[in-house]
Amino acid sequence: MKGKKILLIDDEQDILEILSYNLEKEGYQVFTANNGNEGIVKAKEIIPDLILLDVMMPEKDGIETCQEMRQIKELQKTLIVFLSARSEEFSQLAGFDAGANDYIVKIIKPKVLISKVNALLQLTTQVAEQSKLIELGDLVIDKDNFKVTKNGEHFLLPKKEFDLLYLLASNTQKVFKREEILDKVWGNDVIVGERTIDVHIRRLREKLGDNSIQTLKGIGYKLVV
Repeated sequence: MKGKKILLIDDEQDILEILSYNLEKEGYQVFTANNGNEGIVKAKEIIPDLILLDVMMPEKDGIETCQEMRQIKELQKTLIVFLSARSEEFSQLAGFDAGANDYIVKIIKPKVLISKVNALLQLTTQVAEQSKLIELGDLVIDKDNFKVTKNGEHFLLPKKEFDLLYLLASNTQKVFKREEILDKVWGNDVIVGERTIDVHIRRLREKLGDNSIQTLKGIGYKLVV
């Protein structure tokens, strides 16, 4: 779960500081915003995995903010959880109607909140891993049928090329090291040549575009979307 991005949106600075401290201790990347408008801008910039959102804020309240975020394509898969002092049933119902995944009352202790955050992100990670279809803009990778589509054009890749592309596409924020690629695509029990990965990367670039895969010298490779 480490490295997941969490955006905190609240007009109370002490709340932001306490939550940031505890979430960063868990290894999360934490970003903050002081109101709804600022939160929307920040969310579109970083595309967080989870947004913790207050209800009562100046300029734009949490309900309006959540509704607007749910209209943004890039945020469709982002978890949105209200963290509010408002505990009334109608407030919670309004939150869920706006598109929230959960509603937590602020009296919750930090350790319990962290446990809830961990559980929510763990669940979405498991669901994502079970999905065999990856959609990244105009690139679609269908693992069930070993089919790749880019800009409407279909490609049937050799198995190792497909497995390599699927691995890189599984986390576009990550640079995959050569050792990890060899392990997950070819396996530890298979002996391959020094240049095997380079050859497969070159072939993928020929089909998907020269700038589709970034090489970080001495480190590994990263899919560019």
